Amino acid sequence: MLKRIRITVIAAALLVLMAFGGDSAFPKAVATNDTPEEVYVGGMAFGVKFFTEGVLVVGLADINTFSGVLCPAREAGIQKGDIILSINGTPTTGATALRDTVAESGGEKLTLEIKRGKKTFKTTLYPALCGETNTYKGGLWVRDSTAGIGTVTYIKKDGSFAGLGHGICDSDTGALMPLGRAVVVDVQVKDVKMGKVGSPGELRGSFGKIKRGVIEKNTETGVYGTIDDCSALLTTPMAVGKKGELREGKAFIYTTLDGNAPYKYEIEIEKIYKDAGKTKNFLIRVTDKGLLEKAGGIVQGMSGSPIIQKGKLVGAVTHVLINDPTRGYGIFIENMLN
Repeated sequence: MLKRIRITVIAAALLVLMAFGGDSAFPKAVATNDTPEEVYVGGMAFGVKFFTEGVLVVGLADINTFSGVLCPAREAGIQKGDIILSINGTPTTGATALRDTVAESGGEKLTLEIKRGKKTFKTTLYPALCGETNTYKGGLWVRDSTAGIGTVTYIKKDGSFAGLGHGICDSDTGALMPLGRAVVVDVQVKDVKMGKVGSPGELRGSFGKIKRGVIEKNTETGVYGTIDDCSALLTTPMAVGKKGELREGKAFIYTTLDGNAPYKYEIEIEKIYKDAGKTKNFLIRVTDKGLLEKAGGIVQGMSGSPIIQKGKLVGAVTHVLINDPTRGYGIFIENMLN
C-alpha cells in the first residue's frame, strides 16, 4: 500500500494480459552519455505474444493419493515463483511437455533444474499417483506463455523500441516473467472498457497474424525490442526531456483508444517523486474531457503511452490508481532509455 497526496492507493500495471495456452494443475537510473538527444514518439498500441524461459511455477497443489494427501512439489522444495528449466537434463519446452513427462514417469524420480532469483539448483521430484484420475502428478501449477496489449513509448532510427514502462509480470506471483521468446504483432483497438473506482478499465482489440518484431528484454522499466519495418512509424523526431526538466503542471499523452492511430490528450502532472527509484516517478491526472468520456481516465493497455511536456518526451504512463482511474503513475523517460 502506498500513500500519496492524502489518499491511500493501490496501483495496477497497465498491460492488458490474456493467458493463451500453457496454464497447468520490478537503484536509481543514472544519466549516461548514451542517452539520445532525440527519439521518435510512439503512442500506438502493439500486441505481444510472450513465451517464458522454462516454465514458471504459479502455485502448488495437494494430490489425493491412495495413501493420503501429498504435494510432491512441496516435498521437493519447489516454491511459487520458481522457474523449471529442465527435467532429467532435457530443457523444459512448455507446460504440456512438463505435464506429459510427469504423467509418464511411473512414479520414478525426476531431476528438475530450478532457477530461483539469480540462483540455479537441482532437486528431485517423486510424482504421486492421483486416486481421482489414476495419473501421476507433481502438485504443480505452471505457466509458459501469456499475451497482451501495450503501448509503444519510443522508437529509434535503427528500429529498436521500448514500451510499457514496466515489465511483463505474472498475474499470480507478481514476478517478472523470464523471457524465452516474444513476438510483436499489430493490434486493432476496437473497444474500451471504462475504468471505474475499484475496477480498472482496459483496451480491447484483435491481434494481427503477421509478426512485426521481437521483444529482446523484459525489465523492470519496460520491454525492449526491434520492429522489422518501422519506416511508416518514424515521423518527426522529438527531443528527450531530462528528469530535472519535468515540472508539475500541464502535459500531454499520446495513446490509441480506437483503430491503430494515437491521439493527443491533456493531463496534469500533480507530483514529482525525484527519489522514487526506477518506476512510479511522478503522479499524473487525466484532465482531457475526450479521454475521460471514452475511457474514464487511464486504462489497462495504455501502459507505455508517451508523456510530452513543453515539446519534449519526458516519460511514459505505467500504472493506474485502482480507487481513482483519472490518476496514475509515470516513469522518467531517462529511466527507460538508460
